[in-house]
Amino acid sequence: MPATTDDATIAVSVVVPACGRMDLLDRCLDALMRQGFDPQRYEIVVVDDEPNHNTLHLVAGWRTRTLERGPRLSYVANPGPVGPASSRNRGWRAARAPIVAFTTDDAVPEPNWLSEGVAAFADDAEVVCGRIQTPVPARPTEYQRSAHGHDAAGFTSASCFFRKTVLERLDGFDERFSVPRGSDADMYFRLLEHGVPIVRAPRALVVHPVRPVPWGASLLQIRHAVFDALLYKKHPALYRQKVEPRPRWDHYAIVAVLLLALAGLLAGLPVLAGLAFAAWLLLTGRLCAHRLRGAAHTPAHVAEMILTSALLPPLAVFWRLAGAVRYRVRFA
Repeated sequence: MPATTDDATIAVSVVVPACGRMDLLDRCLDALMRQGFDPQRYEIVVVDDEPNHNTLHLVAGWRTRTLERGPRLSYVANPGPVGPASSRNRGWRAARAPIVAFTTDDAVPEPNWLSEGVAAFADDAEVVCGRIQTPVPARPTEYQRSAHGHDAAGFTSASCFFRKTVLERLDGFDERFSVPRGSDADMYFRLLEHGVPIVRAPRALVVHPVRPVPWGASLLQIRHAVFDALLYKKHPALYRQKVEPRPRWDHYAIVAVLLLALAGLLAGLPVLAGLAFAAWLLLTGRLCAHRLRGAAHTPAHVAEMILTSALLPPLAVFWRLAGAVRYRVRFA
């Protein structure tokens, strides 16, 4: 797009938070440059949550290649890392258009994503939620199945569109959610509580491939459960209605019998310790079987589920209680 293009011609600004994943950002920008939308009517704002020369040079390279025929492309540094919520806020505040679209650097918007999303604003809509599609094999790993479950979410920042006035009214995303977990749900709940109608645009599609993760990734991600307490504190009724109808008593039961087994050993009560340990094995086996139901049964994945099923409940309870203390809320 020529540099002289007037701001008044920009209909939509696309905000893309980035965090040093060059190959994924390059793929995302390629998809955004191929949109079936007038390039003079949209801009792309890349917000770098881990400012570095690699991301800056990648954006500059795309800007040079598409200067005459592509949309305006800008780079915004967001000193951090402080998380995607902060990056989205910095992005929409730098946006020049009255409509702001959000996606993620690991997503691949379909060619008609922008046109379908913007078209849904025809009836004075304020917020439009597109759709994401996460391809997974017929027998996915637990991580792949969890990622695929996001396809049915009521709101996703990987494919959504806002009038900028709504973001100003809500003061954007809550930056206390420094990881993706909880941030989208918080925005969704705030829209519901403020009575902002959400228009669905199922043909505004973004493909969200599942990235490879290290073995035992669930053990690393469980620490994000601390933010569940914040989400519950802000929206207790909606949290119970849409996220978790009741506390994970199975996790608490597993931790309780494990502690009872250890106490029995320390107190010199082998019968008590043995019974408690048997109960721990039974409950942990039940949890493992539940996680493997419908999932891949490769030796590596089965071994991962067995090990992580033993470790997840204590870690989950710890981080949930840590969240309750941190945010001063009765949350279990």
